[in-house]
Amino acid sequence: MDAFAVSADRLIELMGKYRDEFGVQLPELDLGGGYGISYLPEDEPLLPSTVLPFLANAVKTSCAAYGVDIPRISIEPGRAIVGPSMFTMYEVGTTKMVLLETGETRNYISIDGGMSDNIRPALYGAEYITVLANRTSTAPLISSRVVGKHCETGDIVIKDIDLPADIVPGDLLAVPATGAYGRSMASNYNHVPRPPVVALLNGKARVILRRETEADLLGLDV
Repeated sequence: MDAFAVSADRLIELMGKYRDEFGVQLPELDLGGGYGISYLPEDEPLLPSTVLPFLANAVKTSCAAYGVDIPRISIEPGRAIVGPSMFTMYEVGTTKMVLLETGETRNYISIDGGMSDNIRPALYGAEYITVLANRTSTAPLISSRVVGKHCETGDIVIKDIDLPADIVPGDLLAVPATGAYGRSMASNYNHVPRPPVVALLNGKARVILRRETEADLLGLDV
């Protein structure tokens, strides 16, 4: 958590210099975000509820050191709020068992989305998990890779995961924790329409962003 304290200290020092030079005490200090979420079961991110008491003390200490009145503090925990609240549902298109150079096999599972709706794995190696969502399975778990439908060798949604051996076309895979930097970074790469966004509340579903169509993709053509 030291990074949060260092950032606050430098900004409060800057506020003090600004006050001394211009005679203005800024009323608010935005300390930004940086609050992670769990993408994998073993992830243990710092929660805002853990960071904030520490950060409050750091702000008080720095304000006293630089003679700055304690400002109103803002934070931006967007990912911590939105990220865990959403998941992406994919439909399996094809599966293919591949023999690896090691002599082991891996099941390649191709889905109806990929890097156009979640660029993070291809862009900077973000990791996710997935679960079979439309039914239960008692089949053994086997080494699997979930890949997208785009014409890129790097269109890999989940590189290594153990999934049921009986996954077939038409099955649904749910990828959790896609609420942050999923839809906001989505594109129409390969002219793939973006999927809809459905809100769920108290057992009821409501479409809040409709699925894109071919007409949407061609709508700007002249």
